Amino acid sequence: MTTSVSAAQARRIALAAQGFGRPRGAAPGIRQLDALIHRLGLLQIDSVNVFERSHYLPVFARLGAYEKADLDRLTFSTKARFTETWAHVASIIPVEDWPLWRWRMDWNRTRSENNPKSWIHANKPMLDWLRAELAEKGPLPAGKIEHESNRSKGSWWGWSDVKLGLEYLFFWGEVVSAGRTNFERSYALAEQVLPSDVLNVAIPRDAAIRELLLRATRHHGIGTVGDIADYYRIMKTWSAPVLAELAEEGLIDPVTVQGWETNGRPLTAYLDPTARIPRRLDAAALLSPFDPVVWERDRALRLFDFHYRIEIYTPAAKRVYGYYTLPILLDDQVVGRIDLKSDRQNRVLRVQSAWREPHAPPGFEQRLVPLLESTRDWQGLDSIAVVQRGDLADDLAGALGLVPAKYDPLST
Repeated sequence: MTTSVSAAQARRIALAAQGFGRPRGAAPGIRQLDALIHRLGLLQIDSVNVFERSHYLPVFARLGAYEKADLDRLTFSTKARFTETWAHVASIIPVEDWPLWRWRMDWNRTRSENNPKSWIHANKPMLDWLRAELAEKGPLPAGKIEHESNRSKGSWWGWSDVKLGLEYLFFWGEVVSAGRTNFERSYALAEQVLPSDVLNVAIPRDAAIRELLLRATRHHGIGTVGDIADYYRIMKTWSAPVLAELAEEGLIDPVTVQGWETNGRPLTAYLDPTARIPRRLDAAALLSPFDPVVWERDRALRLFDFHYRIEIYTPAAKRVYGYYTLPILLDDQVVGRIDLKSDRQNRVLRVQSAWREPHAPPGFEQRLVPLLESTRDWQGLDSIAVVQRGDLADDLAGALGLVPAKYDPLST
């Protein structure tokens, strides 16, 4: 049993567990996509598509260029092998895993019912009407449901009462995703979509949490209690005793990791006994801001000495690195960050800014050339343009054989 792990070993364990460093063969198809999502346990969903929607990016980072239509068939078709629920946050999960989340759906319902200020108390007729509407008409997107209250209440998240009602029913598991078209989710009653051998499975809360934490340890390879709990957003106070129990049973290994400490004391960490510990790891990838490798920012700091904050919600004038910066992974290090935009109208992959980390090796921009060219082709674009913003921008433009454009802060 391993009891002590170096910081470098922890990085490689974590990346290998997440599917990095594996040899790439021919263009990945359905079988490879299916296997990868099962390895990760989920894909986080986010609607921002200035470069590409987030759930597509972890697959590209690990497998290289693939047909997004194949992933759509797996995840968003009416009879898909995957469905959606609130796992980490809004996430794509295997259909057969849906019963593991019934406890959280029941918990969501109880919290709503016990909150006297909850929207549901004044809108029970709306919930009943939505149940009846879906029972009669089958799967529907929120926008196709005809009701006088189906009007947005403002910009951004100003959902109509119809949309709010559907989301509450979704949180409770009464309603599930019946696929998406142009990223718009269709809603259906659970019994209209899920197979009976999934719908009728009942897993007690404690058993479900135990299984999810065991899986989260495998997905991460190695992690602190907080890391592992965060994978499926299970409270640390629930997770700590369960992980200790799993360790006592020999299902996971308690370890210490060099440099993982707080106030001078080592953090409690656990290792998946089946995890590979590669002696070296060959990888070159752009990571989504919502990739499991970096989505927990304290873990990213511990693993890679990489302080990461996404700046989507930061006013343009206050952004340091850019609107949608993606961490750059080379081998077992995060060496920089790059702000990308897919200019689909002009068919240009735009590098809005590019930055190197202090520990980045000299000349690493040469390894970004094939990565960015592959990214351009995967996005169906014709060219790459680099803006002269960030301490990596000029070198990257030179490696690409380009002249960088002057940075105009008014254009961001």
